[in-house]
Formats: sequence, structure tokens, C-alpha cells
Amino acid sequence: MLLLGAEFIALLLIIVYVGAVAVLFLFVVMMLDVDFAAMRAGFARYLPFGTLLALVLLAEIVFAVLAWRVGGIETAARAAPVNVAVPNIEALGTVLYTRYLFIFEAAGLVLLVAMIGAIVLTHRTRSGLRPQKVSDQIRRRPEDATRNVNPGVGQGVEL
Repeated sequence: MLLLGAEFIALLLIIVYVGAVAVLFLFVVMMLDVDFAAMRAGFARYLPFGTLLALVLLAEIVFAVLAWRVGGIETAARAAPVNVAVPNIEALGTVLYTRYLFIFEAAGLVLLVAMIGAIVLTHRTRSGLRPQKVSDQIRRRPEDATRNVNPGVGQGVEL
């Protein structure tokens, strides 16, 4: 993207992918409390599907490399004519909000669904936890919670 002169998109991609990795670490590793032993137990069950998916991706990579070797892509001939007086961000906004508006909105909906799914996954009920009782916390008085004692020198506090 930098070589094509689209500096904004290049930096935007870097920021988005760094943010995606941070969200992945935050939600999946830290907040979901995933039982990795149970996930490894089902590895053999998904092995055929995973192998098929890996072969399809490998075929796509081989196809892309072979297509690239056939002939280079001349970006000047394939790119749309650009007015040099218009900044990159303005040109991107014009194209994004006119020609690709529906695709842009669909991507926003996909991200919204992913965000709601992550929130739902983190707020699931877990067994073995005591729930917080806010009414008990509000009703509690300081004299019920603490006990002031004045032990003598060399004496401890008995519980």
C-alpha cells in the first residue's frame, strides 16, 4: 500500500491488526477462561476437516504464486485514474461512501455482531462462584464489618 501511494490505508491496516491481536489476547486468553485440555481432547475429531481446509488454503497459495509468476500486475494500468490534487483520505472517503457504501455497512454489521458475541461469551454464568449481593453490601454497617481492639504489647489479636 505504501508503494502505491496509499499511506493512510497502510497505516490503518497496521493499527487494525494490532488492535485485533490485542482484542484476541484480551477476550480469548484472559477473560474466557478456556479449558485448553478439553479443547485438545477434541483435536482428533476435527482433524479431517482441518486437513481438508489446510489443503484448500495450500491450493489457493499455489494458484496465487503460479498466477504471479505468469506475469506481473501492472498497477498503473489496472488502477483507476486519480486526481493528484485530491488527498488520499478524501479520495478514499469519496469512494468508500459512494461506490462501496453497502459493503462498508455490511463490514460494520459483521464487526458489531462479533463484538456482541464477545460480550455474550464473557458474561456467561459459571458454576462454583458466589454471586454478588448488592443489597447485603448496601445494608452492611461499619460496626458490623470491623472490630476495634487495642491489644497489649506482645499480645496478638484473637479471631
